[in-house]
Amino acid sequence: MWLAAACLCVSAVAHATDRHDPADLQAHAERFLKTQTAGLPGTVTIQVKPPRAALPACSALDSFQTAGSRSIGKITVGVRCLAPTPWTVYLPAQVRVIGPYAVTRQPLPANHILTAADITLREGDLGSLPADIVTDADAMLGYRAVSGLAAGAPLRNAMLRPPLAVQQGQTTRLVLNGPGFSVQSEGQALANASRGDRVRVKTRSGQVVSGVAHDGQQVMVTF
Repeated sequence: MWLAAACLCVSAVAHATDRHDPADLQAHAERFLKTQTAGLPGTVTIQVKPPRAALPACSALDSFQTAGSRSIGKITVGVRCLAPTPWTVYLPAQVRVIGPYAVTRQPLPANHILTAADITLREGDLGSLPADIVTDADAMLGYRAVSGLAAGAPLRNAMLRPPLAVQQGQTTRLVLNGPGFSVQSEGQALANASRGDRVRVKTRSGQVVSGVAHDGQQVMVTF
């Protein structure tokens, strides 16, 4: 009987060592998320739930997120085994980032150009706010409101347009680039455009070309 009991104990230990420690998988995912959020402003707290099912022992782990996923808020982080037996598990996680974000001080009309007097900072969990929430208020100075904004409204990039780089009717510097050449000329912008927008320009010869607006009333045309 003693021998049988000893054999059972050895069998149980061997079976246990064939399974990966859930706490190790949890810690591996947490370390990955700490790296992903290292550059974020504010205080970061990370909670990852361990796997529910037992998984085979693994000697090489790799944590990941699917392309385009957010690294904050309620998210899912994947942990996969690379050796000896491949498997993948997805763990639910909560990443809270308590930091500043920009809100309006007072109601703003559509097309209003933002100044420092229009913006103040508020602190909260950035993970519970839209992904394009503005955290750098100074970077938005000179931007235009797409539509009217209420007082205290969180500022999002989708609500704002960059300052006009090219204005309709004004003389525009054209930079024409092609294989082996780059030529500068002048023309007249046919519409307003922010930095990065496409805009049409009428050249001195009367030809209409389309290019990308850059700061300083400049349009770059690529052939």
